[in-house]
Amino acid sequence: RVGQVITIKAKVNRAFSTSMEVGIKVTVQDTLANIEKLVSVAYATYVAKPVDGVKIELKPVDLLSRQDHLEHSLATERRRIRLDYEKVFQNLMQESNKEDGCCDTVKEEDAVSTELTHVQSIELVLPPHANHHENAFGGQIMAWMETVASISASRLCRSYPVLKSVDMFKFRGPSVVGDRLVFNAIVNNTFQNSVEVGVRVEAYNCEEWIKDQARHINSAFLIFHAVNDKGELLTFPRVKPTTKDGVRRYRGAIARRRIRLARKCMLSAQEDVPSDLWETSNQAYLSYSNIATLAHLAAKPGWEITRTLDNIKIWTHEEGDVLSLKVEMQVKVPSDVAFSLLSDFTRRQQWDKHYLTCEVLQALNEDEKIYYVTSPPVSGRKASDFVILVSRRQPCKASEPYVVAVRSVTLASLPPSPEHCRTEVPCAGFQIHSESSSSCVVCYFNQVTSGVLPHLAANLTGASKSIEDTAVACVKFLELEGSKD
Repeated sequence: RVGQVITIKAKVNRAFSTSMEVGIKVTVQDTLANIEKLVSVAYATYVAKPVDGVKIELKPVDLLSRQDHLEHSLATERRRIRLDYEKVFQNLMQESNKEDGCCDTVKEEDAVSTELTHVQSIELVLPPHANHHENAFGGQIMAWMETVASISASRLCRSYPVLKSVDMFKFRGPSVVGDRLVFNAIVNNTFQNSVEVGVRVEAYNCEEWIKDQARHINSAFLIFHAVNDKGELLTFPRVKPTTKDGVRRYRGAIARRRIRLARKCMLSAQEDVPSDLWETSNQAYLSYSNIATLAHLAAKPGWEITRTLDNIKIWTHEEGDVLSLKVEMQVKVPSDVAFSLLSDFTRRQQWDKHYLTCEVLQALNEDEKIYYVTSPPVSGRKASDFVILVSRRQPCKASEPYVVAVRSVTLASLPPSPEHCRTEVPCAGFQIHSESSSSCVVCYFNQVTSGVLPHLAANLTGASKSIEDTAVACVKFLELEGSKD
């Protein structure tokens, strides 16, 4: 609002070979009320412009803090999500195309044709709109896109819509001073209290304008809300597509909404929410959450050592009502060998007595598998079972660890059974740090749940050495199998 102070902080999280991720955080401060709050978070990807046709290799960033290291590692996961986005979207669209009569359900007489929301605007790129290279500012183009999208949305709500979020601005090419930019906006679909507006931007220089040869330079999907005088959300009317392209956009909006909902859940701060439903739309985000949650847990300050046994150390961490466990093991095998052995969960029964059976339910790709695990009964309880996603990652450089992350997922095809007590795993896994060409440090993490708590409680009170015995068995397994390799 006018009179408030906005603070924008940006930082390069990671430099890849020719691109970089910049994290952006925006806060607003109301000086009269002395209130400061976070209003927006974004991740921008920049590409280094080639010089004389030669690509520029970027230098890695210096990591100065624990948060720097954390964002550096998660930048790789966010990059995977960006690269996988189109594939996930296409899979959802294919599923939608198989469903006959997808749009036939919209038959209400008061449904509004999406074609009635079409808005076109033309802007001329002038020197104030461009940088010293005479390239139009990306922010200026984004602002024009929001304006035309807002007009399109207002034709449905008959009020001033409020921008809620943006589903990726993707710059496909530059525009320069003198270009005419044509903005076309149209409502793709409505979802009760929100509406998705698609915007396409085409650029023309004078010659291209005469020949009607457009350059597609940008596309984005903007999601709006509308509120009344009391701040209550208004309901948008239903829309119906009336053209073949309109049907494609209508279905595409549904697919993007599924991805957005999954992304919102997976990338939120709700690290301890287990058993998200496994679907095609959220595969990339569940994998991200799996890796990210383990990275957050490992990076937490305040780990306290509780027991030391030769080459094994046991640590605990308390944060509110959440108790976490870390077991650190010195192993005389190369880190890549330990990674290969530990990431194959079908072999876990060879060293972990808490695994009674383990089978692969779905081999999603080389780095992602879903397993079904059963465990023996504890303290008079029924035997437990787990459905877990195991995500493994090799390091991008020598100083980074190998990662094997574990979390529970829910499969509609495998509901809980009366024979077992379904146990959830919010966060667990391994980080494997290389020490030399023939040794490594294996760190196992587990956010304690009801299934793990009896073992940890017995260990902390000295009534059992179950955790130490499992760690010893793990070290022996790795060193024995590693010697065979």
